[in-house]
Amino acid sequence: MGVRKHLRAEKLKEERKTKYFAKLRNCPTSPRKMRLVADLIRGRNVDEALGILKFTKKEAAGRLEKLLLSAIANWQNKNEGVRLEESNLFIKEIFVDSARMLKRIRPAPQGRAHRIRKRSNHVTLVLDSRKQATVSNEDLVEKVETPKEEKVEATKENTK
Repeated sequence: MGVRKHLRAEKLKEERKTKYFAKLRNCPTSPRKMRLVADLIRGRNVDEALGILKFTKKEAAGRLEKLLLSAIANWQNKNEGVRLEESNLFIKEIFVDSARMLKRIRPAPQGRAHRIRKRSNHVTLVLDSRKQATVSNEDLVEKVETPKEEKVEATKENTK
């Protein structure tokens, strides 16, 4: 392996250490049906997403719930000393790609045949933790009061 390739491989290896993900491969569900459920949980907190998936009636919801639990377990393996509740995990990205398509034949009238496409998909789910910035109440009060004072001065000048 060349030097450039080796350095790139090392860089990717380091990035994977801080990336928490799970993949579902060759799931025998149409990608369109899986995307409907994936859109429900994209960008949500992990606890909220688990609740949504648990009470969604679609078949894809059960598979995504299992995938999400796997991603959480992967996060716990990489962060052994950190509690799950304090980490504030959320679903950073979730995407559904189409996988192999099984092609079958269904008999049709007058000796013809129609092709049936049995679709499957790959789902990739990536978790991340939200960093909560600490903002003091004094900063919030100053930011809120400043625009009001400027508006009052501007209206006084307009009325003169």
